[in-house]
Amino acid sequence: MYLTSILLRLSTVAAFVPAKLTIDYGSLRMSSAVEAEPFMKTGRVVMDELPTVYVYDHCPFCVRVRLALGLKNIKHNINFMANDDIPTPTKLVGKKIAPIFALPADDLVMGESLDIIKLVDEDTRFGSVAQIKPATGRTDIKAWQKSVQSLLRTLQRPRYVATGLLPEFQQLDGRHTFIKNHQLPPYEKPAWKGGTEENPEGMDMEEKLQLYAEEMAKDPAPMIEELNAKLVELDDIVFSEHYCSEGGLSYDDIDLWSRLRSITIVKGVQWPSKLRSYMDNLSALGDVPLYDEMAL
Repeated sequence: MYLTSILLRLSTVAAFVPAKLTIDYGSLRMSSAVEAEPFMKTGRVVMDELPTVYVYDHCPFCVRVRLALGLKNIKHNINFMANDDIPTPTKLVGKKIAPIFALPADDLVMGESLDIIKLVDEDTRFGSVAQIKPATGRTDIKAWQKSVQSLLRTLQRPRYVATGLLPEFQQLDGRHTFIKNHQLPPYEKPAWKGGTEENPEGMDMEEKLQLYAEEMAKDPAPMIEELNAKLVELDDIVFSEHYCSEGGLSYDDIDLWSRLRSITIVKGVQWPSKLRSYMDNLSALGDVPLYDEMAL
């Protein structure tokens, strides 16, 4: 009955819809001494014509920009595009992408999250420059992200559309567009979407809906247990509750936090203390809410 209910909702209503730390980057061990200094926001930046970001709420690349604008205390408009909206981004930048940044003062419209952040962090009109430190090249964090990729896709993707609350998935077309284009493990993109000589059409849409529904109907406990263990591993290599790498808040945080945010849509995850504080601190500083209250 539960699986039947999920399938019905997918196809109709909006549901599927610490110390000073000494880091050994080889062994990933840390020792504590004095507490790390938190990032300090500067004064509110309000332009006569506010910049606008065009985003999807779930998209980590979009969250990068929202987080950076929040950290720099830049007032801006947010336009949450429907996931199936092709005309809006195409009119702005010639194709369906997100995020998009529009700056009326300069008659500027641009894409690419890191280019957008670089622009605002180098322009004195947006407050102090170079507030966000350069990326450190942490290969340990990248390796951790890769190690949980399939696990997170399996847990997060069905929940994005199942909540019925994310703005890009308010209508059936948006939910179906996401499911059509985003495979669930163990399937790879060519098998799911097609476009190859061997499989030009890809998987049938009804089968995709069935797989998403089945994933939501499963007991997630074993996967959540695995994720909890992986979060402990990450907690060990995160520098402090204020930033993930020694030296201050950097592009490392812009990327890592934006990806970790989506984990909060999974109910029952146990966050290690330091990592949970890290999530809460940057959420407040960046003015980007977490998903805890809608977690499934």
